Amino acid sequence: MSRVLRAFFVVLAAAGWMAAGPAALAQTKPAVTSLGPDFPKTAIFIGNSFFYYNNGLPGHLSLMEKAADPANKQVYRNTMVTIGGSGFDWHDVESYFRPNAIGNYSFDDDNNVVFNKLDKLFDVAVMMDCSQCPIHPKLKPVFTDYARKNSEIVRAHGARPVFFMSWAYADKPEMTAPLAEAYTIAGNENNALVIPAGLAFARAISKQPELNLYAPDKRHPSLAGTYLASCVVFAALTGRSPVGNTYLAGIDAPTATFLQTVAWETVQEYYQK
Repeated sequence: MSRVLRAFFVVLAAAGWMAAGPAALAQTKPAVTSLGPDFPKTAIFIGNSFFYYNNGLPGHLSLMEKAADPANKQVYRNTMVTIGGSGFDWHDVESYFRPNAIGNYSFDDDNNVVFNKLDKLFDVAVMMDCSQCPIHPKLKPVFTDYARKNSEIVRAHGARPVFFMSWAYADKPEMTAPLAEAYTIAGNENNALVIPAGLAFARAISKQPELNLYAPDKRHPSLAGTYLASCVVFAALTGRSPVGNTYLAGIDAPTATFLQTVAWETVQEYYQK
């Protein structure tokens, strides 16, 4: 296929999902729509470079949580364990919960070391497969298998599994719907919350296509993309709206407000609230 024809079909695909709207991209409805009333305060993010770009999504999430709840900011803690290009099956999830290891200690605002409780290091484990794995013909069975295996490991350690729905590549918007479907089905099969970051990317692009959510490789997130994903995670994990949050990650206020609003709208629509 020539480059011209390929570009034409990409434009058609983009126009299709932009016209249909993000709601049409999620066919199966999620069974788990909240982690409340006992909303998590600590999380381990298990994934790949989509998490660690732009100084790490978990760091932005922590700053949003602390800005939203300054009286209890010391209770929020987010840690990431990432391997570039990794899928579910690359991670030894069991080892991440071993005593005196990941999450054993952290530092407060005054740079004092804080030793965290060892009985339960994390409330939730947010897990993301590689960007193509859930929909790749040869890797879909691995995604399904390890979604189950890793969820069982997480629960055995007293935490709750959560799946992070990743986004389509900038030049392959047709990835959005199958990724949304794959993650939602996996969430339902494992009684796990799904964070609809991919649907938020689609919504933001449909509303403001001139805003760049991607790095030059058209796969990884720009700072705006990471901030949008952080807002979606914040809304999904805390049950709170990110709209009006004072942590803006250095993004101009109008753009940050737009991304906060898109995140909240996406979460509310996906969870049917």
